[in-house]
Amino acid sequence: MSQTPELSVVGPVFNERESLPEFHARLLKSLRGLGVTFEVIYVDDGSRDGTGEMLERLAADAPEIKLLRFSRNFGHQVAITAGMDHASGRACVVMDTDGQDPPELLGRLVQAWRDGGEIVYAVRARREGEGLFKRATAALFYRLMRQITNVDMPLDSGDFRLLDRRALDAMGGLRETHRFMRGLTSWVGFNQVKVVYERQARLAGTTHYPLLKMVRFALDGITSFSHQPLRWVTWMGAACFVISAGLGGWALWVRLFTDEAVRGWTSMMAVVLFLGGVQLISIGVLGEYLGRIFDEVKNRPLYILRGAKGFDAPRLVDRR
Repeated sequence: MSQTPELSVVGPVFNERESLPEFHARLLKSLRGLGVTFEVIYVDDGSRDGTGEMLERLAADAPEIKLLRFSRNFGHQVAITAGMDHASGRACVVMDTDGQDPPELLGRLVQAWRDGGEIVYAVRARREGEGLFKRATAALFYRLMRQITNVDMPLDSGDFRLLDRRALDAMGGLRETHRFMRGLTSWVGFNQVKVVYERQARLAGTTHYPLLKMVRFALDGITSFSHQPLRWVTWMGAACFVISAGLGGWALWVRLFTDEAVRGWTSMMAVVLFLGGVQLISIGVLGEYLGRIFDEVKNRPLYILRGAKGFDAPRLVDRR
């Protein structure tokens, strides 16, 4: 049986054939400079551009490089989960493989861990290669999450972080389908410290998180950690009731105690459309939570592997 490494590095990969060679070279240089035993676990999330074949060659070149290949695309957060499930190190670092998470920062994460940090998360002081809209919406999302949840999620941090073995084992017990990993790592607790860095631009290609995918990701985060949207629906219903009661009372007063007729077809239609919109929004919010319950009770595995390299006994099917 292979020796247990001190450090595991998990890198989810999806269609990164252009950026992977440079990232891999920088990663190995940084890890070897730390003077620790290590393993690198690449998780191929159903790549279709030849990335999987490139990862096969990298895994064949060095025993420290290990590979998990999904049977299809299961998503970035599930790829992180699979890598963490198979990590055997005393600590595990999760980082993207597009170059935005600099491998040169590993030394600072490891030092913070040795100083007592059980979860060390990297906070972005600056985000290169991202437009104003994405930076603004990301900042708004993180601040909204802090207001509506009871989980102290650090502002402006992503999935780039180090977890001690105890935290990693605790994360292994959290098997919910709609995964928001940065929220889950905050939820498990332990001693959490931060390291500030400048997020770099992608080495090549374009983001795999366009606007629609970011919206779905934000919904996963909000519905996984907060019931506040359901309370908002209740408050909207109460507000609509108060407004409707007031308008009804005014119409009755005009009809009974004045000689004027109640006019306003336009205003009546506006009220009807407003109430209809509130009802549809309410049904949509309830549907989001109901859909997540539906996904959870099916109890399907989070991922299925088509193959693995470098592991003594890989779990080809995630079993909860």
